[in-house]
Amino acid sequence: MKKFKFIIALILFVQFGHAQKYFSKNAVLKFHSDSPMEKIEAVNSTASTVIDISSGKIEFAALNNAFVFEKALMQDHFNENYMESTKFPKTVFKGTIQDVSKLNLTATGTYKVMIQGDLMMHGVTKSVSVPAEFVVDSKGVHANAKFTVKCSDFDIKIPAVVKNNISNDVDITVKVDYNLLNL
Repeated sequence: MKKFKFIIALILFVQFGHAQKYFSKNAVLKFHSDSPMEKIEAVNSTASTVIDISSGKIEFAALNNAFVFEKALMQDHFNENYMESTKFPKTVFKGTIQDVSKLNLTATGTYKVMIQGDLMMHGVTKSVSVPAEFVVDSKGVHANAKFTVKCSDFDIKIPAVVKNNISNDVDITVKVDYNLLNL
């Protein structure tokens, strides 16, 4: 796991060059899905992310099998039947902060931006637009986002026998505490 994070960080470092960058190796991704029969929630607190402020580029990478569920059986089903984590080990987002000029990560404040890019999950890539909020305070730079994806958009099949127990819509929440990448 540590080797994977190092490799991801190294790839992101090389790809982004030497501009002002912020990173995190412990971004928190949560997902929540509700239906009349079942509430499904999981948390992954080991996602990697990097931002290049000069270009507005932003990337995330998360291992699918790092999502933790309250019920072990749900975690097994998620990895084996839905995400097929052996075949599709990670979820990746590559995008751009559309209005990066609104961000001043050296000044205290709250900055609302739109992030647009490609979300690759379960072997399918889809374009997404996500509203995000960056907060700069005495403790550092923090980012939050919330958006919804449809399982069917990413070819994640819900078997007919549990179709009423699992919603096609999944709410995703992102929380990141960024660190300045000193080069």
